Amino acid sequence: AALAVSSSPSQTIDRCRVCDEKISSPLLSLGKQPLANSLRKNVTERLPLFPLAICRCRACGTVQLTETVSPELLFKKYVWVTGTSEGARNYSKLFCERLSVRCQSDSLFVVEVASNDGTFLKRFAERGDRVLGVDPAQNIAQIAEEKGIPTVADFFGQNVAARIVGRDGEADAVFARNVIPHVANANDVVAGMALCLKPEGTGAIEFHRSDVILEELHYDSIYHEHLFYHSLQSMNSLLGRFGLCPFDVTESPISGGSLVVYFSKTMRPPTAIYEEMLGHENSIGVGREEPWIEFGERCQRHRSVLRELVLSRCEQGKRMIGYGASARSSTLLNFCGINSSHLDLIADRAPLKHNTYTPGTDILIVPPEQALNEKPDVVLLLGWNFRDEILSQIRDEFGWRGEIIIPLPHDPVVIT
Repeated sequence: AALAVSSSPSQTIDRCRVCDEKISSPLLSLGKQPLANSLRKNVTERLPLFPLAICRCRACGTVQLTETVSPELLFKKYVWVTGTSEGARNYSKLFCERLSVRCQSDSLFVVEVASNDGTFLKRFAERGDRVLGVDPAQNIAQIAEEKGIPTVADFFGQNVAARIVGRDGEADAVFARNVIPHVANANDVVAGMALCLKPEGTGAIEFHRSDVILEELHYDSIYHEHLFYHSLQSMNSLLGRFGLCPFDVTESPISGGSLVVYFSKTMRPPTAIYEEMLGHENSIGVGREEPWIEFGERCQRHRSVLRELVLSRCEQGKRMIGYGASARSSTLLNFCGINSSHLDLIADRAPLKHNTYTPGTDILIVPPEQALNEKPDVVLLLGWNFRDEILSQIRDEFGWRGEIIIPLPHDPVVIT
C-alpha cells in the first residue's frame, strides 16, 4: 500500500459551515482516507490521509463533513471530465431544455459555476445563447476553451461574479451543477450567483440528494470534495439567506440520484412537485438526526457483506477487476479494505486516469478494452451509478460474460 503522511492543509470544524451553529458528533466515520482524486503514476508516491466523517448541524439540519481540506489541493488539477460520460452528455440536452423553458427570455446570457469541460454550456451555445464558464481547474478550463466555450479559470464567488457583471452584464440564467457541496464557503458562491443574476433571471443548483443517500445507502458519495450532503430543505435554507426564492425542482439521473432546484430573485408560485418533494423529505426524516445515526450503522453492515462477497471469490481463485475509477469508488474501496490484492485492474474510459493508481488501494487503472482482454471471471461494478451504460459497454461492445457484483444501491447483488 502507498505510504501516507499525517499532516496536510486541512481543518476540523466545530460549527456549521452555513449558519455557524453547533454541529452533532460524527454520525458515520469512514476512517482516515486519501483524497479520492489523488491518482498517481508512481505507486510509491506518498499520500496524505484525512479523517472522513459526517456530522449534522443541530440548527439548520445540514449534513456535512467534519473536515475541510484546502480547495487548492483538491481542485487545481482535476481528473473528472464531464464529456467522457455518455449519460452526462445525454443529460446535458435535457438540462438545457428544462432550464431554458423556466427562463423569462428567449435569447439568454448563461453563466455556469464550475463548468468543467463546457459540456453543459455547449447545449446553450448550440441554441445561440451567449455563454460563460467559470472553473478553477486550469487543465479542464483549457479543454473547454479549445471547444469554443469561454471559461474563466478561477474559484467562483462574489469577487468573480462582480468582475463578470462589470465586464459582461447580469445573466439571464446562472447554474451550478454538483458544485455547491464542494465549497466550504457555500455562502460566498450562492451570494455570487445572486449577484450575477438579473432581477427577472432564473438560477439552478443541482446537488446529490441526501434523501437518496439516506434511503439507498450511498455512503460512497461521501468524500473530501463533498463537504455538504444537502436536502431540498437545507438547500432552500441556504438560498433564502441571499434573498433567492426556490419555486421548482426536477430530478436528475446524475450521481445515482440528484435534484435540481430552480430559483429566482422574485417570488414565483411553487410547483406541485416542489411541494411534494418537501413532503417526502419530511416523511423519511431527512432533517432529523436519528435516521442518520441508523444510516451509519447500516453502512458498517454493508461493508461486511461486500467484503465477504469479494474475499470469497478471491479464495476461489477467481480473477476480478473493477469497473469505474470514480471518486466515489475510492471511498468504497478504502472503507471496505478492497485493494490490489483483490482487484487486478480497474477499467475506466477517462484518458486522464489511464496508467495511474487508485489512492490508498494501489490498483492500476487502464482502458476497458485492456482490462477485459485479461479475461476476468468477476467484475466489481464500482461505477454502479452508471449501471446501464457500463453493462451495455461490457456486454455489447466487448462481449464479456461473467459474474458482476453490484455494490449499491441498498445491499450488494450479484448478476450474471
